[in-house]
Amino acid sequence: MCLVPADSSLVLELGGSIGPVNVEFETYGSLSPCRDNAVLIAHALSGDAHVAGWDRHAAQTGRTWRERKPGWWDAIVGPGKAIDTNRLFVICPNVLGGCSGTTGPSSTDPLTGRPYGLRFPMVTVGDWVNLHMRLVDALGIERLQAVVGGSLGGQQALEMALAHPDRVERSVVLAASARLSVQGLAFNAVGRYCILHDPSFANGDYYDDKGPGAGLAAARMLAHITYLSDEGMHEKFGRRLQDGANGRQAGFGIEFAVESYLDYQGRAFVERFDANSYLYITRAMDYYDAAAAWGGGSLTEACRRICAKMLVVSFDSDWLYPPDVCKELALALTQANRPVTYANVPSHYGHDSFLVETEKVGRLLRGFLAR
Repeated sequence: MCLVPADSSLVLELGGSIGPVNVEFETYGSLSPCRDNAVLIAHALSGDAHVAGWDRHAAQTGRTWRERKPGWWDAIVGPGKAIDTNRLFVICPNVLGGCSGTTGPSSTDPLTGRPYGLRFPMVTVGDWVNLHMRLVDALGIERLQAVVGGSLGGQQALEMALAHPDRVERSVVLAASARLSVQGLAFNAVGRYCILHDPSFANGDYYDDKGPGAGLAAARMLAHITYLSDEGMHEKFGRRLQDGANGRQAGFGIEFAVESYLDYQGRAFVERFDANSYLYITRAMDYYDAAAAWGGGSLTEACRRICAKMLVVSFDSDWLYPPDVCKELALALTQANRPVTYANVPSHYGHDSFLVETEKVGRLLRGFLAR
């Protein structure tokens, strides 16, 4: 859907504007006659609009990787599931700057007829929320029953409750908080370094060539380590050798099972993601700071803006958004006298727990959304 036509533009938080802007989104369930049962799901860094079910058009659109498995939160979204599409109307849009249908660096710049590349303007979580609210407007929805997101999607869920307090009834922030930790900033910086210094990056204008596949794969491998936990990695891989490897080969090929896993994750990511989009999205993740944007540096003051009922969920083995920073958000909401439920879920899956622990997360969501 084109939400910003060619004769208009979307003004951006960091200056400048962009137009036209297309937004790819998927919907599930039916919108009620009163239009009061809509739930917006915000995806994480590597996610997209295809949140549930099998993509019947994957082959026609060239997104063949979607033929391998259903949507990224299929265990949570659907008829009779925690986010029950028998009674809820689910909307999942792709973010501005992404590479899955919404306008991004790989889209055609109308001024040059070529992909934007690094000429694409810098975007923020606030820009995503503003664009997604335009989508909600276009669908004729005045108020969202809930906004739900994990990780980078959790930042969007929080920002929507802050930026549009009168239009969000509930907000669910999973494995996320008001800002990324310094350690998270550092990992993102190294990932971008891998891409920017790949010999095939070509200053972002690589679309006629092979592109920075090695740099993007390395960035994904590094990020994927932050999504796991030491306990989970030990249980899944230990120091086991890869099938066929004899060990101690005095070389640098893949010998350990964990090496094989990370290599696969890197190669699979290159198949479906754009390196420039990775740069823009991770930088937007870095910039997000709810306290600075809305509270003059005070998270409690920022939270006074919120009218929504809040659910904040952390996972005890998550070291990208550890429980302490999630608890900090919940305490700030409490100090601002805002209704909040906080849960710290035991899990050894690390940051990825919000995607993997579907039974535990599903119970929390089902109860919160049913109140």
